[in-house]
Amino acid sequence: MRTNYVLEVHGIVCSHGDRRVIGGLSFSVPERSLVCLLGPSGCGKTTVLRAIAGFHPLDEGNIKLAGRVVSEPGYTLAPEQRRVGMVFQDRALFPHLKVNDNVAFGLRKRHAATDRIFVDELLERVGLSTMSDRYPHELSGGQQQRVALARALAPKPDLLLMDEPFSNLDVELRERLGYEVRDILKDQGMTSVLVTHDQQDAFALSDKVGVMYDGRIEQWGTPYNLYHQPSNRFVADFIGEGVFLSGRLLDKATVEIELGAVQGRANYHWDPGTVLDVLIRPDDIIPDANGAMMAQVVRKAFKGAEILYTLRLDSGTEVLSLFPSHANHDIGERVGIRLQADHLVVFPRDA
Repeated sequence: MRTNYVLEVHGIVCSHGDRRVIGGLSFSVPERSLVCLLGPSGCGKTTVLRAIAGFHPLDEGNIKLAGRVVSEPGYTLAPEQRRVGMVFQDRALFPHLKVNDNVAFGLRKRHAATDRIFVDELLERVGLSTMSDRYPHELSGGQQQRVALARALAPKPDLLLMDEPFSNLDVELRERLGYEVRDILKDQGMTSVLVTHDQQDAFALSDKVGVMYDGRIEQWGTPYNLYHQPSNRFVADFIGEGVFLSGRLLDKATVEIELGAVQGRANYHWDPGTVLDVLIRPDDIIPDANGAMMAQVVRKAFKGAEILYTLRLDSGTEVLSLFPSHANHDIGERVGIRLQADHLVVFPRDA
């Protein structure tokens, strides 16, 4: 079956003055997909979003929306002709308009009765039906962001672009709102591109994620694959938490580190004896009161259902480990641990 792509980005190059910020970047977004460009500040992700929206010209390559070229060198279709909606970091609501008027502002056909029914339906879908007569300053940050989402959805765009939409919210709210927004977009059958530096936002909202660095996509995949099968050291270090430990390849599927021998799920192509860097995640080390290996608690961070411990091994190496929250150990206390690594992430020392 042929895949219908709402967005196709082919080898685009973008510059700010004499400085190239995007170099030959490509990806495609099938209809009804929610994808994310994830990366540190300055990697070029917002420039890509602006180019898709029509606010930044291309030096090379092209951008297609629903199969139609909308950007290429020397040609940029106007943003208002692209059928693209946008949700911004600062929400950009009109402070003098009530919620329902903010949402209705994006509607082009001014049929008051029809528009009012449609706006009411949208506010119902985003959980704000009882707040239509309030002004933005009377709403919480999460409620304002849902108004901004409803306003962007009102014209029924082919593609929704979101630029760091949750970055001004507290951690607990942004996680909950991320899942709420995902449900709303899936319910609407919307195709969307999110850009963010926060992996929790990316994982909560997206089907696929492209990890960006220095103007290019380092890896494109599901959140699960990015976490468990990073393609290079940058992605491994950027996604999740963990530390690299020195290891040595014993055979094609076994690596030895100071925590013991670890069996990988793949046959490695390096020769036995190759020195490796092995990524050990916090969930690879589990508490074991009867374990033969002991470690000292150096730091702890309470995370609700779990506590993230920084543990110092007898060699002086520090690792991270997640314990259930009822396993509350003091700084300096020695605890029993064991290694339980199901997905081994390794790179040659000289890579």
